[in-house]
Amino acid sequence: MSDSELSIVFAGPLVTFQDAGRFGKMRYGVSASGPMDRLAFDAAHAALGNEPGLTAIEVSLGGLSLVCARGCISVAITGGDFIVEHEGQKTNSWTVLTLTQGEKLSIRAGKEGSWAYLAFAGRLKVDGWLGSQATHTTSGFGGSSVRSGQSLVIFDAGTCEERLGEIPSPGFATAGPVRVVAGPQDQYFSKDTFTKFASAKYVVTEAYDRMGMRLNGPKLNFKDALSIPSEPIVRGSVQVSGDGVPTVLLADHQTTGGYPKIATIISCDTDRLAQFRAGQSLHFMPISSKQAVDEVRQYNALKTEYIGRISVPRGTFEQRLMRENLIHGYIHE
Repeated sequence: MSDSELSIVFAGPLVTFQDAGRFGKMRYGVSASGPMDRLAFDAAHAALGNEPGLTAIEVSLGGLSLVCARGCISVAITGGDFIVEHEGQKTNSWTVLTLTQGEKLSIRAGKEGSWAYLAFAGRLKVDGWLGSQATHTTSGFGGSSVRSGQSLVIFDAGTCEERLGEIPSPGFATAGPVRVVAGPQDQYFSKDTFTKFASAKYVVTEAYDRMGMRLNGPKLNFKDALSIPSEPIVRGSVQVSGDGVPTVLLADHQTTGGYPKIATIISCDTDRLAQFRAGQSLHFMPISSKQAVDEVRQYNALKTEYIGRISVPRGTFEQRLMRENLIHGYIHE
């Protein structure tokens, strides 16, 4: 193995370095951060046979293009349905390919999804902070944003001929209502208001970034809640501001807040919701705390099985051909 160098031709806004999100320094006012879609992030590394949680690039709708300036390296692209172009050949995300010196790769928004992940068969040379290379966008701490004209060095870069091609997408991360558990301040809302929240259609607005997404829908009125003391906030909190508008807090959420939280999205649905785009609609479905635990455990079991499965090398192109039954019979004359 040797080092490779990539030159960033273009990087749109909110293209950042992310690892698994290990800040976890709530006492310093910094959330854990990390990838918006943790399943897609983990899948990109698994498809390359990487150690879990290595640093990758999170690509927003603004897109990214780069050139392999030196060396040769395999990469994996996962996440939303983005358009991937490599040396004039177009494909979609959820693929592994190899870049050689002088070759260009571009990733841009496709039909759906808000975030894509570019992982490398090697280790990115990126600055860290508080033990993490994840980028906390609101403060700029961590790995920082990816910039046009920047050069990236990947240590111990390798190629993975036995892993090239399409990555099976996770079939268990299905669509449907976004599941929530009531609270922790649902007592500040009337029963009718909570029923409205649970039955209404909401639409993702343009006010959407790594910190959270503001929703458009029925106003959620409450009484005497603006004076509650600030308290810790988690990813997935549905916070309601003084104008009655709900905001879902995401990877770079603030660590504390004083607005009431009518509900909390269960952890396995926050990744799916993070891939929504402005204009997409959603419904919330309240479940009990016990149901939430059961759903998350089932999801984690399915995720573990899936990550294990795609981490196994599929063999070189020749080996795959040999495994296929390409001849189903013959004609005897």
